[in-house]
Amino acid sequence: MNKEGSFRGIFIVMFVSVMIALFWESFPVIKNFVHIILDPTAGVLLQGNLLVGMFFIILVISLIMTLAQKYLTDQKTLREMKKEQKELQEEMKKVKEHPEKLMELQKKQFEFLPKMMKVSMRSIVYTAIPLILFFRWFMDFFSALGDPKFFGFLSWFWFYLLGTLILGSILRKIMNVV
Repeated sequence: MNKEGSFRGIFIVMFVSVMIALFWESFPVIKNFVHIILDPTAGVLLQGNLLVGMFFIILVISLIMTLAQKYLTDQKTLREMKKEQKELQEEMKKVKEHPEKLMELQKKQFEFLPKMMKVSMRSIVYTAIPLILFFRWFMDFFSALGDPKFFGFLSWFWFYLLGTLILGSILRKIMNVV
């Protein structure tokens, strides 16, 4: 399997994801299908205990995203690229008194961005659409409950975002994912 990735696939998936998000209400087939799958699974978890259910859902989503990132991207290449970037940053610190040399190093560092993005975003091709479908379902589910607050002040989105950041970084550390 080619783990390098391409921007074409990413753009196609992002376009489809945006279309799903925009036309969620217009195409009830998609909405109903997602509800048929998630209401008896994730919905039951959330109805039992909102906080524990949401934590478990975030854990499962973070685990799936981390596994996708680990096995659908070229981890070796990403590590090498990060190492090279770190070396470039060290060189830039040493030559910050010489603008022409600094500009040259910054240009070299800038050349890394598209390649690194291409390699690191490959997993998005496989996970973006399911994630968008989950988010749209979350919006329906929590608005039906009257938009409850986690810990008295966090909306579902902020609780999800914070939980994903924390659990995702822990999982990436445990699984040694770049």
